[in-house]
Amino acid sequence: MSRRLAVLVSGRGSNLQALLDAIAQQRLDAEIVGVFSDKADAHALQRVAAPLRWSADPKAFASRAGFDAELADAVQAVRPDWVVCAGYMRILGASFVARFEGRLLNIHPSLLPRYRGLHTHARALEAGDTEHGASVHFVVPELDAGTVIAQAPIPVLPGDTPETLAARLLPREHALLVAAVGLAASGRLAERGGQAFCDAQPLLKPLVLDSSGNLPPICP
Repeated sequence: MSRRLAVLVSGRGSNLQALLDAIAQQRLDAEIVGVFSDKADAHALQRVAAPLRWSADPKAFASRAGFDAELADAVQAVRPDWVVCAGYMRILGASFVARFEGRLLNIHPSLLPRYRGLHTHARALEAGDTEHGASVHFVVPELDAGTVIAQAPIPVLPGDTPETLAARLLPREHALLVAAVGLAASGRLAERGGQAFCDAQPLLKPLVLDSSGNLPPICP
């Protein structure tokens, strides 16, 4: 049975498109049942049919909790197996996270725990890093602090700028998200008590995406 995915977005939706392409090409056994945004003009919403789109302006709500509750109700209404933050730029509150605990994933453009938050490419260059990358992690209320499931490293090259580094990382970021969601959709991934499990084994360190865009077939 295809797993039902709800996807949260804020921007152009390239990670969403990577999931859509993988589903269309039968590389990912899943179905996107709703795309949710905090921005009505997010280009990502245009990547799916109108009945799958939901958006609301957080400024129209009296509190952050009020917006999160409305979003959570909308997400729950599509009965997702997994909720994937794919370029969603708001921090999710504790009540939202609790409602979807253990089935809430995020992709972040750094090798966590390095560089939580914004401007990760520039920060990696400023620090003189020789390696950069992307991470998929379980979501907790603290920003980009959940257990990391998998990562895709790339080298930092001489003369890199934040723009060139971001552009070179993006295809690997897409492949990483598809591979990690594939683990979830196939029933291989779980979280219990803040511990990630893969193939029923504790995940003691992040899986690393190989050059073909695959994660290890047997988790350590």
